[in-house]
Formats: sequence, structure tokens, C-alpha cells
Amino acid sequence: MKNVLVIGSTGQIGSELTMKLRREIPGSSVVAGYIPGAEPKGELLESGPSAIADVRDAAGLARIADEYRIDTIFNLAALLSAVAEKRPLMAWDIQVNGLLNILEVAREKNIAVFTPSSIGSFGPETPRVDTPQDTIQRPRSMYGVTKVATELLSDYYFHKYGVNTRSVRFPGLISYVQLPGGGTTDYAVEVFYSAVKGEQYVCPIAPDTRMDMMYMPDALDAAVKLMQADPSRLVHRNGFNIAAMSFSPEELFSVIRSMEPSFSWRYEVDPLREAIAASWPDRMDDSCAREEWDWKPVYGIEETCRDMLKNLRIKLNKK
Repeated sequence: MKNVLVIGSTGQIGSELTMKLRREIPGSSVVAGYIPGAEPKGELLESGPSAIADVRDAAGLARIADEYRIDTIFNLAALLSAVAEKRPLMAWDIQVNGLLNILEVAREKNIAVFTPSSIGSFGPETPRVDTPQDTIQRPRSMYGVTKVATELLSDYYFHKYGVNTRSVRFPGLISYVQLPGGGTTDYAVEVFYSAVKGEQYVCPIAPDTRMDMMYMPDALDAAVKLMQADPSRLVHRNGFNIAAMSFSPEELFSVIRSMEPSFSWRYEVDPLREAIAASWPDRMDDSCAREEWDWKPVYGIEETCRDMLKNLRIKLNKK
């Protein structure tokens, strides 16, 4: 990777991934792709080039690829699970039709493409515990349907045209840098803000519903490490299970309370989000990622909680 385009650079993952690539890849040029209304600001804007990159505009993507001699695209454009359920046609247009535009540009210009999949690509018929790398994927949300489609399209373009496509199935992601935008696992970020502000948290997920989660530094490392991995070792490509920790809301809140004794919470379960969460695995088996490109997370639940609380106290100016 030398000339990289991050599509969705101002989103939860993209904002941090863009800065990580700029810091850690010597001599790289990392273009922050964005859509109007979501322009880069501050360090993200000032530290490198940026360009309008709408996945629905194939000609625009081709122009960026030519202008910046792009060799790698991180495609992070997506409507998250709860939002996609309310706007399914838009979700399909962005996540599937948009990916087709990217893959066509990649095919024509020999560009590698990373398009993340998700724990949401699984459904209620999938084994819930130690979910295998290769297993049934019959999601019941539009978000999940689009993620299965992106896995299949990415594999198709690799086998048919030799496009260097790779992806991981992200679990729920936790970060203090930027709030998420309508995902089923958002509670695992929102709760930390309530704890630091001294507010009672109202949780939309049932107390015993378990889901895979990951701290953002591990997620970013996974994306970069997979794109740098030796292709001769890759048996799979789209997408790899990756896992770090699995917990229920009640387990997470108990750990937070051990660090913030005044923290309190209650439940007002959102039927839509709970139905989506209940259809997802409790924990994925990530042994293929560990064997094929040496994946290994750093953060568990206690390390994540400690770091989130510390950094949010600084961000929110709370002692």
C-alpha cells in the first residue's frame, strides 16, 4: 500500500483508519474520501489530501484513482444495521451497487479493495457459539443481506478477474474518538459517555444478550494487517471472522461499575435492535484469521473499559 483511498473517511472507522495509515505507512499518500455534508475537519483535513468519493459515482471514483494513482481502496461506505432496516433501498444502493462501482474501477486499474463484512452477515440458523468461518449465512436484516452480498461479490471479482479483494467480519466496535451512527451494538459505546457524565444509562438491548465486540485499535490493526498479508497464505479472503471479547450488557455494565462505582443503568429494550442482536452469534471462531495472517487482538473487556473511561474523561473534561 502506497497510494490509498479511504472511502467513508469521516465515519467511525474511517476517521481513525485514515490517520493510522498516514502515521504508520512510510511514504504513503492517503486520500480521505467523503460525501458532501460529511467533510473532513481538523487534523483529518490538514494532514493529507481529501476528495469527494461517493460510491454511487463510478466516474468520480475513477478520476480519484487516476489523479492520486490509487493502489488500495478501503471501502467503509455503509448504513449501519438499525438505520439500514429503516432505509433498506438506500442500504442496498450504497453497500451493493456502490461496491460494484468500486470493484469495476479496481478491475480496470489493478487496485486492491478492502470492504468490511460484519457479524451481521449471520442469522438465527447460524451456530451461535464458536461460529465457524464457513457456515450458514441467512441474515434477517437488510444490513446483513448486503454484507453477505459484498462477501460474495468480492470473492467473485477475485476468482473471475483477479482483483485483490479482502475483508474481515467486524464485531461490534467500541471507540472514544467518534460516536457510531445507528448500529445495533452502539450501546457499548454510548454507555461509557453516560458513565463518565454521571448519568444513568438506558439500554436498548436485553441484559443477557451476548455479542462479539472489539476495541477500535484492534479493529484498525486487523484491517491493515490483512491488506499487508502474504497472499500465498490466504485460503479465505471475504471475509475472515475476527473476535476479541464477547459479553452481555449486564456483564459490561458490571465491569464499568467496578471502575465507576456511582454508575447506574436500566433497560428499555428496543424491539428492532434486540431482534437483530438476538439473531447474531455470541462469539465467532477466528482461528482461520489467526492461522492465515497471524491475527491476534490485544484488548479484552477490562482493558477496553479502562482505556475508554480514561480517554473519555479527557475528551469530556471530566476529572
